Amino acid sequence: MEGELKEVREAYESGKTRSLSWRLSQLKALLRLLYDKEDDIFKALEQDLGKHRAEAYRDEVGLLIKSVNYAIGNLRKWMTPNKVSVPLVAFPSRADIVPEPLGVVLIFSSWNFPIGLSLEPLIGAISAGNAIIIKPSELAPESAEFLARSVSKYLDDKLVKVITGGPDAGQKLLDHKWDKIFFTGSPRVGRIVMAAAAKHLTPVSLELGGKCPAIIDSLTNARDRKIAVRRIIGGKWVACSGQACIGVDYILVEEKFAPILIDMLKATIEKFYPAFDTLSKIINKHHFQRLASLIKDPSVADTIVHGGSMDSDKLFIEPTILLDPPLDAEIMTEEIFGPLLPVITVKKIEDSIDFIRTRPKPLAIYAFTQDEKLKNRLVSETSSGSLTFNDTMLQFAIDTLPFGGVGASGFGQYHGKFSFDMFSHKKSVMRRSFLLEYSFRYPPWDGWKLPFMRSVFHFDYVSLLLRLLGLKR
Repeated sequence: MEGELKEVREAYESGKTRSLSWRLSQLKALLRLLYDKEDDIFKALEQDLGKHRAEAYRDEVGLLIKSVNYAIGNLRKWMTPNKVSVPLVAFPSRADIVPEPLGVVLIFSSWNFPIGLSLEPLIGAISAGNAIIIKPSELAPESAEFLARSVSKYLDDKLVKVITGGPDAGQKLLDHKWDKIFFTGSPRVGRIVMAAAAKHLTPVSLELGGKCPAIIDSLTNARDRKIAVRRIIGGKWVACSGQACIGVDYILVEEKFAPILIDMLKATIEKFYPAFDTLSKIINKHHFQRLASLIKDPSVADTIVHGGSMDSDKLFIEPTILLDPPLDAEIMTEEIFGPLLPVITVKKIEDSIDFIRTRPKPLAIYAFTQDEKLKNRLVSETSSGSLTFNDTMLQFAIDTLPFGGVGASGFGQYHGKFSFDMFSHKKSVMRRSFLLEYSFRYPPWDGWKLPFMRSVFHFDYVSLLLRLLGLKR
């Protein structure tokens, strides 16, 4: 590992990554990898998570192809220095904001989308001109091995490397100094990453998660109700069996509408999964047992209104709906990250705002409503990484929207130009002429320099000109 890190640092110091040509060549190579190795990606995701090829393409391969193409099409513009205005007192001068790479960056990816969450930040890091080390999750070993095997063949292996291994390998990486660490995973490990980074004053971006609520009002239009239910199921079970940081964690709905909603959820689940053979599996025994324990308590088990069956050998848990489990139970205090969906009832749908505000800020809020007043209140009165009306998870796929958390759900935003910005330093560059020199900047201080400077800092250029001419206003 030491030799690999030294090689990457030396290669970065050569300045190779700063050119547009190198960055474009790496992005195009990544695109070829995605096309050439699609079947290998599908096989790795099937072995690690039991993902169907269609789900794997939608959530990982297809999203990555879209993101790479977007970066290729916009990279020249992103790299162009941005001219900014300067005040008259600085005349003659001009100023620019010049994006420059941070240096050698470390990317920790998560196991639930092991290809996508490794390569999506890589797109931004390459676009910004960095050298990169990727540490994929050991909990998705086939995907980690695929990345280690393929990235070195397609990309510049002196500047982009994949290092596999378990927690010990991760800790060894954290012992080194980096110019940026990007982490996707649990808050527990995120704290370890931050503590290690603090020793070297390394900037960190954390993509964590949290309990993402879905608010559903009565939606009087029958077609709207049907679509809302489909999209909620898509945001809960269709994405890695609920093992997604931006997936729906629980639903908030009015008491009177809850029975109708639950019946519609049941019917649609049965339609989508007649044999449950296209559901992703739970990643491992540990997480299976963790999820099983969430509904083991009788006070929680009694609230199950659909599903609940499990197969520990196949690591399968049936889509499960619970109605009003105790709010102090672990299923309502910790992120579920699995196929269990609590439905929490409120007297009025507006009460959902206070319910959310009294809990840690989520990575995403989803609200299904046509009520513009409720929409406006949610925008102004709640805080979350993102807020999506009448759909789930779609915001993750839009390159022109930043993706990231706030508060306990993380910090740092990426995707599209936001990825480029996150892995760049915006350097202020000012160019001044020797043509003019203002003596009021310097001692010895006297009575006329203070009012002169007041005119400068208050941008009162009329008074400034009069003082230069020896006149009074």
